[in-house]
Amino acid sequence: MKDEFEIVIRLVLSFLLGGLFGLERERRHKPAGLRTHTLVCLGASLFTLAGLYGFPVPDGDAMIRNNDPARVAAQIVSGVGFIGGGIIFKDQDHIRGITTAASIWLTAGLGMGIGLGLYLITGVAALLGLIGLELDRFLHDRGARG
Repeated sequence: MKDEFEIVIRLVLSFLLGGLFGLERERRHKPAGLRTHTLVCLGASLFTLAGLYGFPVPDGDAMIRNNDPARVAAQIVSGVGFIGGGIIFKDQDHIRGITTAASIWLTAGLGMGIGLGLYLITGVAALLGLIGLELDRFLHDRGARG
């Protein structure tokens, strides 16, 4: 099994990374905030780790891992899609919750990336995601100044 200390670090990083996205959503008073994003990121990471290192099967006298993280990842994506779909709703002439649903979807992907140990790629994706969430405010403020 992978070093348990590294696995704990992955879980803590997932919690913190999900928290960053959750704080951004909380700051904007969105329906899914800190708790939702941290739990989705942490859960996705934990399921990915279980897919990587769990489920040993006997092979003669030894135990080998029967890991298929792609199968686990597919289930995470569909499960998070279900959560995201529950956040999107129509309010008169406006559709609300799409960005929050997308941020939850991204947060699950970040959790999977951290669970797989893809720190640099996940960090870059997180940075780009946070920039994307702030882009509209930046462009709006810049346009208002003239």
